[in-house]
Amino acid sequence: MAHLLIFGLGYTAGRIAEAMRTRGWHVTATGSAGAIAFSDRAAVQKALGEATHILSSVPPDRASGGDPVLDVYGEALEGRELFYLSSTGVYGDRAGAWVDEATPTIAQSGEGRRNARADADLAWLAMGARVFRLPGIYGPGRSALDRVREGKARRIDLPDQVFSRVHVDDIVSGVVAALTQGSPAGAYNLGDDLPCSGNEVTEHACRLLGLEPPPLETLEEANLSEMARGFYMENRRVANGKAKRVLGWQPRYPTFVEGLAALL
Repeated sequence: MAHLLIFGLGYTAGRIAEAMRTRGWHVTATGSAGAIAFSDRAAVQKALGEATHILSSVPPDRASGGDPVLDVYGEALEGRELFYLSSTGVYGDRAGAWVDEATPTIAQSGEGRRNARADADLAWLAMGARVFRLPGIYGPGRSALDRVREGKARRIDLPDQVFSRVHVDDIVSGVVAALTQGSPAGAYNLGDDLPCSGNEVTEHACRLLGLEPPPLETLEEANLSEMARGFYMENRRVANGKAKRVLGWQPRYPTFVEGLAALL
């Protein structure tokens, strides 16, 4: 029986676990939602010995900048079937241009501000992993609809600012395809077919709910956190052609219109 060990059973990885269990896989995981404590080395090593496939959704450590899974268990992962959930943030700001998997990341090119995620992305690739670069993730309980309902939606006045997004179920289908088809190692962008501004998504969510959109604000007026401000300072369109060609992946929600309609 195929056995998947997941490091970090969060929002997205939890849905991947459910999908693999329905396919008859045995799934174990670390983290607060998993059955194994990450710090229990004996239990993790036992699980690693039983696993046929290993997926990490653990982000770099904010304090050290290192990848916790590679730092602690890296030697035990060598030569294994590895899968890693990364971020399209590794491409940095591209002034609205398209990026694909052949585009150098920040860690490869030295351009822009180096970040731990880009370094971790490169390290997992060097280990022979399938690395899934994910843009803004939305889904049940985490969408523009929820932000509008809760009064937390923002519209930032940044003309020409564009980014990509993906429904969590489409991440699941892409990762499942890679797990079950023996896909080649390397990076895969899993994003929808319509990069656009966050304002467009917020305004559409408001129309669906019959509510007025929030006022436009400048970055200064919005008083965003450093992390959120950094997000708005990056501008790029993410191409998904490789995942479609190599994995046979087709997003069920090719744009935010279909995604929000399903969530509504």
